[in-house]
Amino acid sequence: MRGARFVLLGLVVVLALALALLFAWADWVRTPRGHRGDPPVIVRVEPGSSAREVARLLEEKGLVRPAWALTWWLRLGGAAGRIQAGEYRFDPPVTPVDVVRRLVEGRTRLVRVTIPEGLTLWETADVLAGAGIAPRDDLLAAFRDPAPVRRLDPRATDLEGYLFPETYRFEPGWPADRVARELVTTFRRTFVEPHREEIEASGMSLREIVTVASLVEKETARDDERPLVAAVYLRRLSRGMRLQCDPTIVYAKKLEGKWDGRIHRRDLRWDHPYNTYVHSGLPPGPIASPGLASLLAVLHPRDEGYLYFVARGDGTHVFSRTFREHLAAVRRYQKPRRRR
Repeated sequence: MRGARFVLLGLVVVLALALALLFAWADWVRTPRGHRGDPPVIVRVEPGSSAREVARLLEEKGLVRPAWALTWWLRLGGAAGRIQAGEYRFDPPVTPVDVVRRLVEGRTRLVRVTIPEGLTLWETADVLAGAGIAPRDDLLAAFRDPAPVRRLDPRATDLEGYLFPETYRFEPGWPADRVARELVTTFRRTFVEPHREEIEASGMSLREIVTVASLVEKETARDDERPLVAAVYLRRLSRGMRLQCDPTIVYAKKLEGKWDGRIHRRDLRWDHPYNTYVHSGLPPGPIASPGLASLLAVLHPRDEGYLYFVARGDGTHVFSRTFREHLAAVRRYQKPRRRR
């Protein structure tokens, strides 16, 4: 009888200890570490890291302690083999449960970066490199490889025009070629797929549409003017007139490393393939990545018979149907060389 009592007492003690440990464990995994307002903690988990290595890293960063407790939890809970490599950002306060869940789900730190409309591929590389997404040289090498747009534009020699302007979220350290594919995929998903029938009905190749749209993008930032500018260029093309688009000269000078911030009179006579003051028709390719509004303006131009336009200097333009009207607008608003 006495032995039974000792056994019962022992079971009660073991149960009490188990409950105590259970409550302590529950308290440990759900107790926040850090305080609101503390700086974010960046943790990079390398590929192939063991549960012990991850636990020690998190302990060093002050996110979870002790490391041995987290190690056992990861192993016993089956999470040890499911931790995903990458760079993570934790904003205190965070609990061990929060930390482990994010590591297992792979919710890595993402950097938000906006690529504005009208950037060249070099400028796009600058923006992404400045945000820490990938090295500039790697991005430029990826952007000069036309493979991602080979089916869309067999004539492409690089990705100029197809690096779609949008707000993206990238993980720092993404491979540059993966970044390039993401930008091109966004172009295809945002413009090509939803407007495939309109593109086919336009009578233009995708490359021609993007090239005209890039000129429109560089000429005006006003949504109400984009269809008018597009119509001017399309009308001039149909008549065999030179486009006389200043941004093509700027692009040519940037290609040759000669851009000094100004277009000189001698530049209008410069025999460069991208100089639309010298060569008729479209330039060899896009001169920037146009936004959706400029692309749609080319598909839906507002043709009111205009053949010319000149900048007022306040972001708007004066459109003219005759050369005489245009000359009057030039005399009023611009230097005589601005003839389109």
